[in-house]
Amino acid sequence: MATGELKPRWGQPITGIVSFFVFFAIAWLSWFILSDTRGPIGWFPYPFIMYLAMMILVAIWQHMMLGDWPFQNIAQPKRGIILALVNLVLVWFVIDIIFYRILGLGFNFINYYGLEAIGKPVILAQVGVVCFVLIGFFTYPVTTIFFGKWPIKPSNIEQPAAGFAEIGWGSFLTIFCYAALIVPFFGSVLTGPALNPSWWVGIGGTSHVHWVFGWWEWAIVILFMTPNVWRMKPWTLITVPQPWKGILSVILSMIAAFILAYICRAITLLWVPAETFHLLEEAKGASEVQRFLWLHSAEIAGFTLFPFLIWHHYFDDMSFGLNVDGWAGFFFRTVGVLVLAAASYWIYYFANFGHWGLGNHHMAEFAQRFIHGESLVWNFWWIIPLLWNEWFFHKWPFYVHEE
Repeated sequence: MATGELKPRWGQPITGIVSFFVFFAIAWLSWFILSDTRGPIGWFPYPFIMYLAMMILVAIWQHMMLGDWPFQNIAQPKRGIILALVNLVLVWFVIDIIFYRILGLGFNFINYYGLEAIGKPVILAQVGVVCFVLIGFFTYPVTTIFFGKWPIKPSNIEQPAAGFAEIGWGSFLTIFCYAALIVPFFGSVLTGPALNPSWWVGIGGTSHVHWVFGWWEWAIVILFMTPNVWRMKPWTLITVPQPWKGILSVILSMIAAFILAYICRAITLLWVPAETFHLLEEAKGASEVQRFLWLHSAEIAGFTLFPFLIWHHYFDDMSFGLNVDGWAGFFFRTVGVLVLAAASYWIYYFANFGHWGLGNHHMAEFAQRFIHGESLVWNFWWIIPLLWNEWFFHKWPFYVHEE
C-alpha cells in the first residue's frame, strides 16, 4: 500500500475543479441512462430512489464503521472496485431479503411481495425502505461523529468486531427512531388495528411522513457538516466527556434542525408562486400545502450536500488566506456553502435544469416545478460518485500519496 499524506494531484483549486466536473459528468450520464424518461431505461422515481438511498447507507457501514474491512490492504483502484461491487450485492440482499422477506413478516408495509399478492401498491414497501435509510443517515454515523464511536471506543476491540458492534448499536437507534417517526405514517395509510396513525398532525399540520423529512434532513446536514467544512466546530466548545458531549450535540443539532426547517418553510413563500399553493390545496386540501412546505424544507437542505462535501474532500476546505481551523474559516465556509446551495437551487428550478437537464417533464410549467420534491433525489444522486471515490477509492486518481 502507498504511504504518506494525500496530496491533490494538480494542486488547488485545479484538483477540486477537475473533480467537480468529473463527478457531475458521471452523475448526469448515469441519470440519463437509468432515470431520465428520455433515456434507455427511464426508471424514475422508483426503484432507483430506494437503491440509491440504500447504496449510501451500506457504504456508511462498509467505510465509516468497518473501515473497508476485509479489503483495506488491497491497493487502489482494485480496492475501490471491489468495495463498489460488494456494495451493490449487499444493497440487493438488504432490500430483497432483510426488508422484503424478513422484516416484512412483521411490518406489512415493507413486505413487497405480500403487498403485491393482495393488490396493494408495492410502492409503499419501497417508500418504507427509503424512510428507514433517511433515519439511518443520522442514527448510524452519529455514533462516529458526535459520540467519537462511544460506547465501542475506546477499547481494544479490533475490526471486524468493532464495526459490527457499531452497526448493531446504530441499528438499535435506527429501529427505535423508525418505530416512533416513520411507522405511524403507514398507520395512517394502511388503516388497521396493528398500526397507530401519525401522532404529529397537530404539530406539523399534516399526517404525512414529509413532516419528518423536513427537519430530519437538516439534522443530517448539520451532522455531516460537522466533520467536513466545520472541522468539528461548534461542538468543540462542549468539553464534557462522552456520552454527555454526544447527547448535548444531538439535542442542540435537532433544535437547530427544527429552526432551519421552519425558516425554510417561511422563506419558501417568498418565491414559490401562489399558483403552486392553489394547485396543492385544490388537490388535497390545506394539509397538502403543509406537506409540501415540510418536504421543500428538506429539499433546500439537500442543495447543501454537494457543496460542503466537495469543498471539504476535494478543495481541502480552502479558506482563501483565513485560518482553515479557525472561526473565521468556519463562518466563511458556512456562508459559502449556503451561497452555493442557493445557486444550485436557482439553476435547478429557475434555470429549470430539472426539466431540460434531468427530463422531469412536469417542470415545464413554472407553477408545477416545485410540487414533486424531485430535487432531493438528484442531490443524493449527485453525491454518489463523490462519496464512492472518497470512501472506496481514497480519492484516486485525483489525489496522490506523498512519500
